[in-house]
Amino acid sequence: MKAVALGGGHGLHATLTALRRVTDDVTAVVTVADDGGSSGRLRREITDLLPPGDLRKAMAALAGDDEESVLWTSLFKHRFGGTGALAGHAVGNLVIAGLLEQLGDPVQVLDKAGKLLGVRGRVLPMSNEPLDIEADVTGLDEDENDVRRIRGQVAIATTPGLVQRIRLTAPNGRPVGCPEAVQAVLGADLVLLGPGSWFTSVLPHLLVPELHDALVHTRAKKVLVLNLVPQPGETAGFSPERHLDVVCEHAPELKVDAVIADVDSVPTPDRLTRAASALGARTHLAKIAALDAAERHDPEALAGCLRQVVDETGVGGTSPWR
Repeated sequence: MKAVALGGGHGLHATLTALRRVTDDVTAVVTVADDGGSSGRLRREITDLLPPGDLRKAMAALAGDDEESVLWTSLFKHRFGGTGALAGHAVGNLVIAGLLEQLGDPVQVLDKAGKLLGVRGRVLPMSNEPLDIEADVTGLDEDENDVRRIRGQVAIATTPGLVQRIRLTAPNGRPVGCPEAVQAVLGADLVLLGPGSWFTSVLPHLLVPELHDALVHTRAKKVLVLNLVPQPGETAGFSPERHLDVVCEHAPELKVDAVIADVDSVPTPDRLTRAASALGARTHLAKIAALDAAERHDPEALAGCLRQVVDETGVGGTSPWR
């Protein structure tokens, strides 16, 4: 079974960790609009650099478990301490940045870095050039209906206002999808979107024209995985169904087959069912939160829920499981 997961950061890491329990053929399509932390610093210092942090996290989620792969994965995660120029940088971010300067082609860079970590599957950027996010936000001025435009992933993720809509900008104007990522979506049996920062990691994939069209037209079964709790800042106060509403608003042509949510995170299941129906989807409620962290998905539980969805929809033929 060919599975593709789209997202970024910790949310995509959770999806990939679950998916690798289901199939060995996993492709991660990663957002490239991060402008915070180590990635943001590198973007400011190196012109036109893809932010490497989310790409590194996706590779770590799909890394091998043999001794050498574990060593390289640990090294890629390691962050420098101290107070100097390297403080806070992850080693993997610097390696990816250096390979990008040497090789130029992001897909080639990620394939080569993936070999060091023994990655099972593939990690691809959603675009081969770095992108930026803009958002229309209300609630920042005396008149709460006034709309202010803010720019940047960090600014949007931490805004005290209410995000109404986002858009992507690229160095050359229109964002362009990574061709390999587009082909992965078109050739997939199963496509997952979410969980993660809704406006800055999940929705951006729907705003890259080539990826949007691939997601609309792919014959793969499409699954939305909802967050366990609203994210402070960009989705504070959002109900589970509101997350689906903004998907409809940003990509009205998109239809999905299933919506997965944690049963304890959905106070009004009937409302979520109606919102899912607007996307053409059935809801699947299960206990998928980690026992020790209410905001984190349990990989085994999420994998089990994905198996149930696949069994009901017939993805990948009669024997999709490894």
